[in-house]
Amino acid sequence: MSKKKVIEQLKNDPLMPLRHSAEHVLHMAMQELYPSLKKVMGPPIKDGFYFDFDLDVAVSPEDFPKIEEKIQEIIDAKLPIKSMKSSLGDARAIFANNEYKLDTLDEIEKRGEEVTLYEVGEKGGEHYDLDLCAGPHLDNTADVKAFKLLSVAGAYYKGDEKNKMLQRIYGTAFDSKEALATYLEQIDLAKQRDHRKLGPELELFFLHETAPGSPYWLPKGMVVLNELISYWREEHAKRGYLETSTPLVNKKELFETSGHWQHYKADMFIADMGENEVYGIKPMNCPNAMIVFGSKSRSYRDLPLRLSDVDTLHRYERSGVLNGLLRVRSFRQDDSHNFISEDQIKAEYAEIFDIANQFYSVLGLEFRYRIGTRPEGFLGKVEAWNRAEKALYEILDETVGKGNYHVAEGDGAFYGPKVDILMDDSLGREWQMGTIQLDFQLPERFDLSYVDKDGQKKRPVVVHRVIYGSLERFIGILIEHFGGAFPVWLSPVQIEIVPISDKHLEYAQTVAQMAREQGLQAQVSDKDGSMGAKIRQAQLQKIPYMFVVGDKEIESGQVSVRLRNNEDLGAKATEEVLARIKEIKLTRSLSLW
Repeated sequence: MSKKKVIEQLKNDPLMPLRHSAEHVLHMAMQELYPSLKKVMGPPIKDGFYFDFDLDVAVSPEDFPKIEEKIQEIIDAKLPIKSMKSSLGDARAIFANNEYKLDTLDEIEKRGEEVTLYEVGEKGGEHYDLDLCAGPHLDNTADVKAFKLLSVAGAYYKGDEKNKMLQRIYGTAFDSKEALATYLEQIDLAKQRDHRKLGPELELFFLHETAPGSPYWLPKGMVVLNELISYWREEHAKRGYLETSTPLVNKKELFETSGHWQHYKADMFIADMGENEVYGIKPMNCPNAMIVFGSKSRSYRDLPLRLSDVDTLHRYERSGVLNGLLRVRSFRQDDSHNFISEDQIKAEYAEIFDIANQFYSVLGLEFRYRIGTRPEGFLGKVEAWNRAEKALYEILDETVGKGNYHVAEGDGAFYGPKVDILMDDSLGREWQMGTIQLDFQLPERFDLSYVDKDGQKKRPVVVHRVIYGSLERFIGILIEHFGGAFPVWLSPVQIEIVPISDKHLEYAQTVAQMAREQGLQAQVSDKDGSMGAKIRQAQLQKIPYMFVVGDKEIESGQVSVRLRNNEDLGAKATEEVLARIKEIKLTRSLSLW
């Protein structure tokens, strides 16, 4: 997303001027510490700010104390912050030695916008800086009350790996030291819950340098993935969805017809086989769904026709943006393409909103909607776009109410407007998950039709929709939301059976088999170690239930039940406790007991 769009979305955030000013104080401090660097750009973001630098010396978190000391020095100097207009010629003269600023000025000229500079301090003073920026800012550096540098990372200029790798420094700023302290506590918690840390520790997945952005799913991770897909299949079958699977590798002509070759080629994996045969590995399922719809004659009686699939997709995300499971190159979507008549749009969206409510509420997740409107470089006629956008606004107004959704101007797909599902995780961070896109264009491009009641051919409308979104991203967020302690129905191992000594091992194995026959995931802790150490290890693995078995339990046909939250339920009849856990699993309850 461009800096302009970020700032537009954050314009009502009361902390934006503060963070924008802190961002500039950061690069002013960096310029004084590293005089040879070139300033690039950086926007405020939802929970802070960042700035990109081109410099030869590698900056690390060990350098943060001296950078923060210089920042504080600039803040204490109480420097005025002023904005001013400039001509393109004057601005180019000021930044003649910075190719990044000259590139930005070229873009400003193409857009026909005014050039705005900001000035910190008095010219000729000990601290002074002049840069391109439209603001908004605070009036004085002294108003930056509480700040902290957080991390440093590599970032290609404009996100393109063909460009130079820059150094990106992230930071945050708040209007009080108390607010900053609270946020830093959240950051510490986020580090403990980081899915990139917990995923390998819980043996769910790992990433390897031989396949960047493509996770290796381990047996326990496959349990989570398959449970989510099973629930998806079960509920969508009830609603008349029909599952398909389509080719992974397709000739480029398919993507030329859909428009993806023209609009999305740079983000695809391409295979040139010679002899005029060029293939693309599918980055989305939409073109193939059009082929399925057009594979036979269709009648109005077939509509809505809901074609779903969970095929693996591949997108060439640049290496600088890959982020664990949250930004990957290989992923699955709970995809569907719903072919409908135009008069079915509202009813279909209401049905999809109902599905979203069900799938998120079962996991205790709250969410909201955002509509994305016609972007630059769109396909089709403006009239069709206007109809589609009008329909979505009416649906959202009737379903969730005016003012209860966000509008992202120009953020639609190139073939149609969309409604995105946004959610906050347990740390208050916002994520885009599913999306529901209304499309009048692809049925036209693939010349799709159905026979209406009057015997005339009509063009269908298609709704592209995912609810989980990328299953990889969804699981990454679930790991962090639950801190790895999944609800019982998603837990890779639901019961750890701990024999007090080797002589109780046979009974433990019998209980494990009873659990498996009830459809529960159970394992026996049969390695060396004390009972306390085994229980502790099971708790570290976030296993919901621990059954301790010894002489008393064998004699009474019971198990002593402990929960992963340290609660001790005492001895219970084995069949009774297994029945209770099975009920919790089947009802997908969020409780442990």
